[in-house]
Amino acid sequence: MLEKQANKVFLGIGSNLGNKKLNIENAKLHLELNKNFRIFKTSKFYRTNSWPNPKMPNFLNIVIEGETYLKPLDLLFFLKKIEKILGRKPAEKNSPRMCDIDIIDFGHKCLKLYDRKSFVITPHPRLEDRNFVLIPLFEISKNWKHPRSNIKISQLLKQIDTKDLRSITVE
Repeated sequence: MLEKQANKVFLGIGSNLGNKKLNIENAKLHLELNKNFRIFKTSKFYRTNSWPNPKMPNFLNIVIEGETYLKPLDLLFFLKKIEKILGRKPAEKNSPRMCDIDIIDFGHKCLKLYDRKSFVITPHPRLEDRNFVLIPLFEISKNWKHPRSNIKISQLLKQIDTKDLRSITVE
């Protein structure tokens, strides 16, 4: 079902299995092929250690800015469909995956939406602790503010606890 107005969204896309860069590019292609989604900006690729087990394969991550006419739960279902098409299989939390797509921000709204099997919480509940989200988000939206706290992204970057920092490099 469509809303009448488009919402600006920020998505985090990551992969730590197979051809990671190709997996992310394919996820972007699936997004662009949907008439209800448009990509405006894409960050550089960032490589990070896997967490909580750094012995797992490294992740490649990006953040994109786009707009959608989909409602939040419909967007979530669409993203899960893309993950499945790209080879994501049900597995334990934090296990390696071909593609992981998270809704970071949906229309700069604070949302908690549930249906029987899925839920959407925006902004993403752990984004303040994830440099692999904050750094690429800052790259493409330097004036972004946290929808709940109204704190600027530049300040969020300064507040990351060093114990939460992961090695991050531009790919």
